[in-house]
Amino acid sequence: MFWASYLLAALAIILAWPAPIALSRAGWPARAPFTAMVLWQSIALAGGLSMIGAMLVWGLEPLGDNLVEASTAFLDILLDDGSAESLGVIHVFAISAAILLFGHLVFTLALTFVRIHRQRRRHRDMLTLLSSPAAGQPATLVIKHPAPVAYCLPGGARSVTVMSDGLMDLLSQAELDAVLTHESAHLHQRHHLLLWAFAAWRSALPWLPTSRLAQQAVSELIEMLADDEALRHVDEPTLVRAIAIVGAGAPPSDALDDALAGESGIPLTAATAAVTGGTADAVSTVPRLRRLLTPLPPLSRLQQGLALSSAGLLLVVPPLLLVAPELLG
Repeated sequence: MFWASYLLAALAIILAWPAPIALSRAGWPARAPFTAMVLWQSIALAGGLSMIGAMLVWGLEPLGDNLVEASTAFLDILLDDGSAESLGVIHVFAISAAILLFGHLVFTLALTFVRIHRQRRRHRDMLTLLSSPAAGQPATLVIKHPAPVAYCLPGGARSVTVMSDGLMDLLSQAELDAVLTHESAHLHQRHHLLLWAFAAWRSALPWLPTSRLAQQAVSELIEMLADDEALRHVDEPTLVRAIAIVGAGAPPSDALDDALAGESGIPLTAATAAVTGGTADAVSTVPRLRRLLTPLPPLSRLQQGLALSSAGLLLVVPPLLLVAPELLG
């Protein structure tokens, strides 16, 4: 089984470093956010399975020629209180590390869920006191705040969209519909589950730079997916103005209006910078505005098929490497 453990280790290294960095720097995910999201998920799942599998298979290698045989022998040692001399200290350490890493990932996933659930429950209690139902908008609450704020609060049947009266004062009805459709898309497409999973990955492996890259990329991609849903109900200029107003906290600048009308020679980067005014929201707002104002052609079916095939292959290879020694006899 030694060759399987080395292949799993090599795959784990690739998925932990060069692959996520290359994907985070690529330009095509903005053209196919759903496909990119699937690929990010497969990288995370396959990377975790490869890390655990490499240590487990290498640790059990002295006990058998395949995973089933070696695992049975290891269980016999545990249940019969047998000697682990046949393993050696290094192999025992590898098995322990695999078990601890698996437990750490599962525990962090559960802990992140509990933490997020508690935060949402406290937030919902505060909204009960500080908000009122929006007229003519089901499952929508309004809070009194001068800044333009809009977000969704997942909770199954109790999911709501929250917006400020300051937002309602700045937006036209069409722009308000764009914002509400955007936030509803987050709820209907269960984006909070993706954020939960990648937040847990970053919490479990904070020393891994790519866990930060993955969380940031997924956060941007779900915003793009929600924008695409909003575009099915409103036109592009309306959505752009709504994003700009929420991002800047004020009506959009003349530079953006000129860019939308196609009457300005101002570079688009300058127009989007003027919209955000250097605020923290620029990190998420500028890529969305750039994508809408300078649209690129979508990926071809062949390109999307190759990306999705790669994602599927990543999910198949680690389990295949785990059972390959048994299949090959």
